[in-house]
Amino acid sequence: MSTQDAALSLFVTGTDTEIGKTFVSSALLRGFVREGLQAAAMKPIAAGAFELNGELHNEDADQLDAASSVLLPPAMRTPYLLKEPAAPHIAAALENVTFDIDHIVACHREALNRADIVVVEGVGGFRVPLTATQDTADLAVALKLPVVLVVGMRLGCISHALLTAEAIAARGLTLAGWVANRVDPDMTFPDENIASIRAHLAREYDAPLLGVVPHLNPLAPELAAAQLDINRLLQTLRHAQR
Repeated sequence: MSTQDAALSLFVTGTDTEIGKTFVSSALLRGFVREGLQAAAMKPIAAGAFELNGELHNEDADQLDAASSVLLPPAMRTPYLLKEPAAPHIAAALENVTFDIDHIVACHREALNRADIVVVEGVGGFRVPLTATQDTADLAVALKLPVVLVVGMRLGCISHALLTAEAIAARGLTLAGWVANRVDPDMTFPDENIASIRAHLAREYDAPLLGVVPHLNPLAPELAAAQLDINRLLQTLRHAQR
């Protein structure tokens, strides 16, 4: 550990799929590295793997590794890597895989021994089914982590953000903050939408806006990191750890 005795960690979720969770997670990792932290990433469940040089890879997991300063063994970073690019429970059924949340928790516990901070990226939205009785919200609860919510700024985002924040709070988890990610460059009234979400989440959950990530093409996590209030997030994580 380079700057604190106990490692920090957070769970990154989103208002939907394809709204930039991996991009924002990579930006957070770059920001933590800039602050001198040994930063590692976990993508516990990833669907959509491809073979490269005889090994299975996943695009999201590879992007997270590229932004990390500590590389975890693939089996620890992504305990469940599925080939089919489908909802996790569907891909798992096709490949005869059963998700074991306790195994993911054990991998996370070991990851905390290897880094100052571990960013855990969820899969899809906050309540994507994993089994007949468990979803990704159950995974976040089992990990006992503060949550950062990525809001994809597009039509309908206000309701999606408020519903997801409500679901996070209902599970007894701390919403450590949220990030507005400009996924739709043609969205009308983006600033007004951001202001509305910001007011609701601050008032109802004391959750700050950690930053607004502009639409970037190509994606550049290092540029996005500059838009995020990394120090404020670290203060929240350290407070939650006490």
